[in-house]
Amino acid sequence: MRRPLESGQYTSFRYTQRLADLGITASVGSVADAYDNAMAESFVGTLKTELVKGRVFPTRFACELAIVEYLGWFNHTRLHENLGDRPPAEFEALYAHQFKTLSTTNMIKETN
Repeated sequence: MRRPLESGQYTSFRYTQRLADLGITASVGSVADAYDNAMAESFVGTLKTELVKGRVFPTRFACELAIVEYLGWFNHTRLHENLGDRPPAEFEALYAHQFKTLSTTNMIKETN
């Protein structure tokens, strides 16, 4: 039987406290929760495979620039099958428009 994971493998108390001190809401579980961050981990794996693997960047700035360019391409150009072959930015804009239209329609119904 495996021993329990060390508490440091979860969100640390000091990290959580620091976020609270700065008025920042954590996007992961609270202390001692084992919430899975699978979506982020999957994206990091994709980024490493598609951008970083086998490359040597001459400077840290060159690496940072490559990542920013990759993120722009990933969000605004790359077609995602699960989003109806749309880039995420286009899909989110469509969703926001539909949500706004629906909210406006519901507000009109409530006032009548």
